[in-house]
Amino acid sequence: MTPSPPPGSVARVVGDQIQRLQHGYLHDHSEAVATLARLRRGAGKDPLAVPDLWGLIDLGKLYDDPFLAREADQVRAQNAVYGAMTLWSLHQQSRRTPMHRPGGVELGAAVRKLMPGSEIDEPVRRRFVRIGSAPAWDVLTLRLREMVTLLRRDEIGLDYAVLAGQLHRWQHRPARDEVRSSWGRSFHAPRPQPSTAPADITSDETDPKDAL
Repeated sequence: MTPSPPPGSVARVVGDQIQRLQHGYLHDHSEAVATLARLRRGAGKDPLAVPDLWGLIDLGKLYDDPFLAREADQVRAQNAVYGAMTLWSLHQQSRRTPMHRPGGVELGAAVRKLMPGSEIDEPVRRRFVRIGSAPAWDVLTLRLREMVTLLRRDEIGLDYAVLAGQLHRWQHRPARDEVRSSWGRSFHAPRPQPSTAPADITSDETDPKDAL
């Protein structure tokens, strides 16, 4: 199980807010539905250049983190929070199951689920490689947006708190290779095999609905 991120961290801020919004969206709460619609406008963009997003996300707890004392550190944290939440809002659009899946499902593992069995889908693989080789923040978020549309199509979720923490570290160049390596490892990690145990056919019980 993925350890809980510390209070005030980018991962905790994103995880807590998405959990709240996701619950509201799945229960058709008008405020949550409207917030997601506004967040989607910033997916793949510089969120601070989209005035409608200003003040939409509570960033207050970020500034309790002693590692975010410098303005440059705060900007990176803000980018990561907005980046992860706007991508999630696009991912969740029109889906009635949660696309934020706490528990540590990383980007690479989610992308691998787009591929059937042990086969490698070359177009999907190339998109994933382009994410890993993104040279700048705006390019990265745009390429992530493209991948998220594929994940939404197949209703494959991921842990956006984990992604937010990785987006935060990615902006610090010395940590960029670490983030890329983590995405690659999760892509190549062994996947659980479906059970091959034979179905139990000895029961004489009949589902009452079968008689209708």
